[in-house]
Order: sequence, then C-alpha cells, then structure tokens
Amino acid sequence: MRKLNKLVLTFLLASYGVAYAHHGVASLGVAGLEGPGAPLETSSSATLPEGKFLSYLKLDYAKFKKYTPQRDDETENYTFWIYGLGYGLKSYLSLYLFVPYYIKKLEDNSFNTNGFADISLMAVLGFKYDEGLMLVPETESLDDLMDWHFTVYGGTTIPTGNPNIRDANGNIDPGMSLGFGKPTITLGYIATKQFTENLTFIFDINYLKFFEYKYNNGIKYQFGDEFRVNTAITYRILTSGKKKFRLDLDFEINYLGLGRDKENGIGLQATGGDIIYTLYGFRAYYNTISFGAGVKFPTWENLNEENLQQGAEGKEKYRIIFTFSTLF
Repeated sequence: MRKLNKLVLTFLLASYGVAYAHHGVASLGVAGLEGPGAPLETSSSATLPEGKFLSYLKLDYAKFKKYTPQRDDETENYTFWIYGLGYGLKSYLSLYLFVPYYIKKLEDNSFNTNGFADISLMAVLGFKYDEGLMLVPETESLDDLMDWHFTVYGGTTIPTGNPNIRDANGNIDPGMSLGFGKPTITLGYIATKQFTENLTFIFDINYLKFFEYKYNNGIKYQFGDEFRVNTAITYRILTSGKKKFRLDLDFEINYLGLGRDKENGIGLQATGGDIIYTLYGFRAYYNTISFGAGVKFPTWENLNEENLQQGAEGKEKYRIIFTFSTLF
C-alpha cells in the first residue's frame, strides 16, 4: 500500500444525501488514524491512495412528520441504500461508481416503490496549498496534512432507474419514481483544514442540475436544481495505534436550497425552498474498516407553500445516517 504520510489506515468515507424529489449527491473524503477527520454528509478534501480500491455502503433513513390522524397517502418514510466502489487512479485523482437502491413508502401503502435507481459516476481532483497551489503528492508528512487541502469534483448520473413507475390506478408520480429519465450533473468544491492534532474544519459547496424529461403519460417534468453549502467540525477523542482504532465526533450544519419543480415548463406549487439541517454523529476506524453513524434534524426551513409540503425535505422528524467502508 502506498503511504499517505505513513498513515496506518486510509478510508474513503462517501455519503449519499437524499432529497424530497428523492435524488442523491455523493460526498467524499478520506481519513486515517492520523491526519484530518472526515464527516458523514459534508465532503472532505482527500483522495484515495494510488492503485487502491474502496468498497462502501451507506444507509439514509428518513422518517416524516404527518399532519392527519387517519391513514392516508401522506409520506411515511424513505429508505435509501447506496453501494459504492472507488479507485485511486493517481494520488490526486480518484474515480467513483455509486449504485443506489430506494424504498419509498406512503402511510396507507397506496403507492410504495422499491428498486435500483440511477447509477452515478464521479471524479475528484485534489490540491493542497504549501507555499503555492499544487496537486496532492503521493506522500505527505503529518505536518503536510495540516496544510489547507482543496478538492474540485464533478459527476453525472446515468438514467438506469425506472422513471415511469405507476400506482394501482395507472398514475405516474415523478417523486415516487426510481429514476429521472435524463442524466443529472453535479459540480462541487471542498476546502479542508486540520487546525490541531484533533480538530478538523471542512467546507463543501456543490450544485446539482436536473433536466426536463417527458414521462410515458405525456407530461414533461423537471425537478428543481439543488444548491448545497455544508460545514463540518470533526474532533478526534480517542486513538489507539496498538489496537488500530480511532474515534471521532462529528457536528455538521448543512444548507440546502431547492428550486421549484416544473411541469410542462410551469413552476409547481408546494415545491422548493430553503432548509438548514444539523447533524450529530461519530466515525470509528478499526484495522481496514470505517463505521459512521449519526442523526440529522431540520432546524430551520423556509419552504414554498410550506403547509402543503408534507413528505418534502425539511419536513422530516429525523434522518438516520449509517456508513460502512473498507479499503483494499
């Protein structure tokens, strides 16, 4: 294994956030027994070691608030699984493949869907600043890891999921589908700074673009674009080189700006708005394995026609996040 400042462990910690229109965005990062921490939802400016693979699994479970006492067609919960594989092409360039699996459930079970969604491809290019901007080298000392590190990344989805799923009455609901019918495009930028041996700050900004798709019922639908600004602080509370174990606490603030969805070119009511989430979690490392878990709450929202947006992002009771990864 190529050394990254003589780290004992190196892992990709990828997260797949999920939106009401029920799409996801990958967030990427690397951490080891020494060096900067990696959060759960916010991306970190790190790349995989050259020639190494990363296997990854994530669960995002969203439980929604309901506003009527009877069992009706209010959204009950969504369960999002994401399976991923990463490869370090160069010390500064990593490539990723993500395969999502969605489970979407309404309270009265009138329209439940499950299956594989659109696969996602992503590339990450890493830089650092040390008396000038440079590509991330193969080897860095512990002091070098204290430098500012930056990442630019981009990706696209491939429309492999079924966008035309129908309910028992033959109706198509784009929000309950497993695909978007067209590719999407993601662009992002990340800055990471390890301020002390234990404390790391991360900033992540990204944009997700959707395109109009004509469904089999003749309706043209376009999901609103998404703009995210994420910040995170990780704090290492325990390290045991002998046991090859590390434990970090994670606190994050995630902003999400959602554009209005459009149907036949016209903006739809009860779609779009702004949300701020807070996340509390931890990440543990053991040998060649990484495990992370946390809970995420909407702490502020300004949704368009908010009282009509049950089941939308910002209307969750909570979200439970779980990640597992291993490097080989």
